[in-house]
Amino acid sequence: MSTKISSSAAANPATNNTTTTNSNNNNDSPDVQVTVKDLPISFKVKYLGSQPATGLWGIKHTRLPVDHLVSVAKNLPPNRILPFCNLTVSLDGVKIESITSKLSSMSNFTIDTISYGVQDLVYTRVFAMIVVKENYNLKEKNPFDVHAFVCDSRAMARKLTFALAASFQDYSKRVKEAEEQNGGMGGDSEKVTRKKFAIDLRTPEEMQLDITEQETEA
Repeated sequence: MSTKISSSAAANPATNNTTTTNSNNNNDSPDVQVTVKDLPISFKVKYLGSQPATGLWGIKHTRLPVDHLVSVAKNLPPNRILPFCNLTVSLDGVKIESITSKLSSMSNFTIDTISYGVQDLVYTRVFAMIVVKENYNLKEKNPFDVHAFVCDSRAMARKLTFALAASFQDYSKRVKEAEEQNGGMGGDSEKVTRKKFAIDLRTPEEMQLDITEQETEA
C-alpha cells in the first residue's frame, strides 16, 4: 500500500498543496488510513500543552517545542496528570474538549488557522500541529503556536495525522472550487493570499533518514 505524502515544505502560494506517492512505505495498515468520508473522527488523547513556534511549516519548528513539553510532563508532581481530551478532526478543523476537569473546556481551531501537522519523529506517540493565533498582532515575534498531544499508541498518532491530512485535502478542494466559480477575478493577488499548509505523512524513520542524509550532504 502506498502512502500519500504532502510536502513538508511551504506550498507554493499560487498552487494547491500537491501530494506525491511514496511506494517504499508499506507500513500503514488500512485502519490507519483516513479519508474525507471518515470525518469527523475523534481520538482520546492527553494534551501536552502549547509552545510558541518559530515558523509555519516543518518538523524543525515542532521538534524543540515537543521536547520542552515532554520534559515538563515528565517532571510533573505526583498529584498532577496531563489532561485527557477528546480531539475531533472534522472538515471544519480540530475541536478539543477536556474530559478530565469537572468544568469541561473546549477549544476550536478552524482548518484555515492550522498550517502544519506531524507525528513526532522522536516521541512517536506524539502528534503536533502548528496553529496561527487568532487576532494576532503583526508585530508579534511568534504569531503561531505548537500544540502537542500524546496518543495511546504510535498507530493512533499516525491515524490522527492522516485525519488532518484528509481535512486539509477537503479544504484545498473547496478553495479551488471557490476560485473557479469566481472565475479567477482576483488575479495574482488572489493567488498570493491563498491558504498555505502542509501535512507530513512520512514515518518517523523516513524523516530521520532524510535528516541524516541532509547532514551527510552538508
